Amino acid sequence: MRSYELMIITRGSLDENAVTAAIERFTTLIADQGGTVERVDHWGKRQFAYEIQHMNEGYYTVIDAQVSSDGLLEVERQLRLADEVVRHKVVRPGPRIKRAS
Repeated sequence: MRSYELMIITRGSLDENAVTAAIERFTTLIADQGGTVERVDHWGKRQFAYEIQHMNEGYYTVIDAQVSSDGLLEVERQLRLADEVVRHKVVRPGPRIKRAS
């Protein structure tokens, strides 16, 4: 199992309940694939820097999770098929260093 950071941008035309349901669907999918969701950070509705598919805004959500590579392939497949998802990106985060205050 490896740690991944998954950013999902959902359509700006959706309401908050639909966005929450979509994110819940993907966190459940990660758990079904044997992974664990460590953190869900919902950023809210943001303006795009440029127009994407004739849209100017969307809801940004970042999910930190641990999942196997096979499980990640299924999650990415489902993200590509989802109509409510505008864009998504999966990265392996580097080691996080806590800075002394």
